[in-house]
Amino acid sequence: MITDAADLAPEPLEVLTEAGRIVAVGTALDRDGAEVVDCGGALMTPGLIDCHTHIVYGGDRAREFELRLEGASYEQISREGGGIAATMNATRALSVDALVETALPRLDHLLAEGVSTVEVKSGYGLSIAAELDMLRAARKLAELRPVRIVTSWLAAHALPPEYRDRPDAYIREVAIAGLDAAHAEGLVDAVDAFCEGIAFSPEELEPLFTHATALGLPVKLHAEQLSRIGGVQLAARHNALSADHVEYATEADARAMAEAGTVAVLLPGAFYTLRETQAPPVAAFRAHGVPMALATDCNPGTSPMTSLLLTMNMGATFFRMTVPECLAGVTTHAATALGLAAETGRIAPGLSADFALWEADSAAVLVNRIGFNPLKWRVFGGEVA
Repeated sequence: MITDAADLAPEPLEVLTEAGRIVAVGTALDRDGAEVVDCGGALMTPGLIDCHTHIVYGGDRAREFELRLEGASYEQISREGGGIAATMNATRALSVDALVETALPRLDHLLAEGVSTVEVKSGYGLSIAAELDMLRAARKLAELRPVRIVTSWLAAHALPPEYRDRPDAYIREVAIAGLDAAHAEGLVDAVDAFCEGIAFSPEELEPLFTHATALGLPVKLHAEQLSRIGGVQLAARHNALSADHVEYATEADARAMAEAGTVAVLLPGAFYTLRETQAPPVAAFRAHGVPMALATDCNPGTSPMTSLLLTMNMGATFFRMTVPECLAGVTTHAATALGLAAETGRIAPGLSADFALWEADSAAVLVNRIGFNPLKWRVFGGEVA
C-alpha cells in the first residue's frame, strides 16, 4: 500500500507498506501494483505511544482528590489507608473480565488520540493471584482492540496490610515468587517497582531486579518522584529501560542514566494532580543526552488522565519541553523506553506500519491546543483502525 501524507515535511511523502510493515519511505515511489491511499495532505506522525500507564484497576479515588484540595498530602493519604491500598481492595474484588470491562473505556480514549502502543502495569492487586489477573486483563485488551499492549510486573508498588513492616518478606514471597509465575505464563514484558519513602528502598528492591535480570527481563523504575533516595542510581546499575517521574533526580543521576542508556519518562499528569513544584531536571537530561519520553501515567489517584495530547501540552507548559521534544517523547523515545525501538515509534523501513494522521499543518498544533483532537485516521499494522 502507498500512503501519501505530509509527515512533518513541506513536500508530500509516500510510505509503502506490505504485510503490516513499512517497506519504503520517500517521494515518487514505485506504485506498480500497490493500492494507493490519498491522505489528503494530512500530517503524518508515527503512532503515538503511551509508555507508562496503570489503566487496569478497580474503583476510583475521587474522594482523595477532594482531600488533597482540603490540604492533605499524597503521603498522608497513603499512610492513612488511601492511595494504592484503597485501589488494591477495589481491584482484588474484580474478575479478569470485570477488570477488562473497566479498562476498555480508558484504552478507547487513548486510541481515539492516535495511540498505537500502550504499556500497562500491574501493581494494584498486591497478591500473586490479583497481580496475575491484572496482567491477564491487560493481555486481553490487545485481543479486543487493534493495539500493541506491553506489560510490566509492578507487584513492588506498595505493601499490602498483611505485609505491614515486612517489606523483605513481601518482595521475596509476592514480588519475586509472583514474577516467576507471571513469566511462566508469558504475562510479563518488563519488571517495574516504586522506589520511594512510602514504598520500597533501593536495598529492598535489589533482589527483585537481580531476579528479573536472571529471567532475561528488562527493568524500569518509579524513581525520585517525591524525594531522592537513590532510585535512579539503582535503575542505572541495572541498565533499566527507563526511570520514571524523576522530579528529584540530579545532575549525577542524569549522567548515570546517559551512561546506562536509560530513558527519562516524564509524567506531567501526576506533577499537575499532586500540585508539585519540583520539576524534573530537563536541562541536565538535555546536557547529558538522556532521551526524554512523556506518558499519561493514567491511574485512579495521582494522574486520572487518558489524553496523550494533553500530556504533550503539559510537558511543554510545565517542563518547558520543545515541540520536537514532546513529539519524540510520545513516539521515538517512548518506544525506546519500552524496548521497542526496532519495532515502532518511527516512520522507517522495517518497522511496523503504525501511523497517526492529523488534520493539522504542523506538530505544534498537536502540542499547543488544549482539549482539541485533530486525529483523522489511526493506522495500526498497516490497517486503518
